[in-house]
Amino acid sequence: MPSHPLRVAVVCSSNQNRSMEAHSILSKRGFDVRSFGTGSHVKLPGPAPDKPNVYDFKTTYVQMYNDLVRKDKELYTQNGILHMLDRNKRIKSKPERFQNCKDKFDLVITCEERVYDQVLEDLSSREQETLQPVHVINVDIQDNHEEATLGAFLICELCQCIQHTDDMEDEMDELIQEFEEKSNRPFLHTVCFY
Repeated sequence: MPSHPLRVAVVCSSNQNRSMEAHSILSKRGFDVRSFGTGSHVKLPGPAPDKPNVYDFKTTYVQMYNDLVRKDKELYTQNGILHMLDRNKRIKSKPERFQNCKDKFDLVITCEERVYDQVLEDLSSREQETLQPVHVINVDIQDNHEEATLGAFLICELCQCIQHTDDMEDEMDELIQEFEEKSNRPFLHTVCFY
């Protein structure tokens, strides 16, 4: 079993729904967790599929919330976006990009394959200093409120199992295979080094 709490990063595209739901649940379970997005901008659903609300990663959750209330409070209340932003602002002030964070993690969990590829690309472009391993795991989670909640519980269960392994390096592949069978979802796994 690791001597310190697992340092976990959860990453989706915009650091709004899937990564923040997992961040919320993991932090309540005592994990050392941070959440990120990998996109160039934060995108939230707009009045039509081709009209998203686009924000810079420097925009706070409060600013997004106030902007959407001003634009159409009823629409964004009904579709759950205001509720999601309200949860987010209680966890941290604004979304963060994974590519801008130089902290080291034991485990990086991504919520879709495209994000997984972006995380791997970023980690492989960094200078290796300590050769400390980081396990990057992807589990595909649809970007809607219900799937984000189910996915967050799955991520939490996975982290709890990893936290309680005697040897994370030796047991990881077997553990991931168990989770694939149990959840009926494919997982991707790569080990990178810092």
